[in-house]
Amino acid sequence: MDLLAGGGRPTRHRQNLGVTEFLLSPQRRDELATLLGDDTRLRTEYPAVADYLDTAARLPGTGDDAADRAFDIRLLHYLTGGPSENPYWDIVAPAVAAGARQSVRRVVNGGRENGSARLAYAQTVLQAAYAYAIPAPETLRWIAEMCDGRRILEIGAGRGYWAGQLARTGVEVLAFDSEPPGIAQNLSFPAAAGQPASWYRVGELGGLSRLRAAGGEGEAVLLLCWPPGWGNTMASEALASYRRAGGDRVIYIGEPRGGKTGDDAFFDALDAEWQLMGQDSNFVAWWNLDDTAQCWGPRS
Repeated sequence: MDLLAGGGRPTRHRQNLGVTEFLLSPQRRDELATLLGDDTRLRTEYPAVADYLDTAARLPGTGDDAADRAFDIRLLHYLTGGPSENPYWDIVAPAVAAGARQSVRRVVNGGRENGSARLAYAQTVLQAAYAYAIPAPETLRWIAEMCDGRRILEIGAGRGYWAGQLARTGVEVLAFDSEPPGIAQNLSFPAAAGQPASWYRVGELGGLSRLRAAGGEGEAVLLLCWPPGWGNTMASEALASYRRAGGDRVIYIGEPRGGKTGDDAFFDALDAEWQLMGQDSNFVAWWNLDDTAQCWGPRS
């Protein structure tokens, strides 16, 4: 593999992204070169990375070879343990550009309106490793402000990546999932060598039941980040339970009605009983998705 060709010099991203440099330390460059030179070790310790590098090399990229190579180096670096407080963001941030479809948001598209097949494959790898939505630092701060000192109750937390990132902002977070990775098999976040099963403490729904019984549900801010769509009732059931408990603030990160997140009953309830309090103008989405970050409160 010649991914590290270029002597570790900064790689420049040009296509409407400004100039961004990514420089590995000599020690880290040598570590990655050794890893890439041992195919058996790479496939054993980091199979998702090995599969990505094999597949990406055969897919059309952005048309900027330097930008594509720099993206792959960042993915390799952070998915194999490179230090970062927010590795998902550190991988995709230099590929963010203004979105053509919705001027209020930014998108990861590599500088091309329609992205690329190579970036689309990277998207699936990163979503499985971290989360479906991208936690830009601005969005994390926006959510913390919307919480106004209250703790967050996240239902459907997956690997807990968003919960962990929000906890770093100083917000108290309680996270639950019907199939917490590391405890149960989760098809959306499968177990894989070389990556953590969870990025934060994600409890089983039994813990949520105890919280509800203790009357603590309504005191928190409800976070629903990419709740499943296609008729799955998780989003509407979570919202209804929260409303019965007296809850009055919901952070919803997902697509609009008819998209990949939420069920019709969820959107019906939002329309009938809730009003939009705010939307994060700095939210970052994958170019081929329509998700946003919104804050909802009950109608007067």
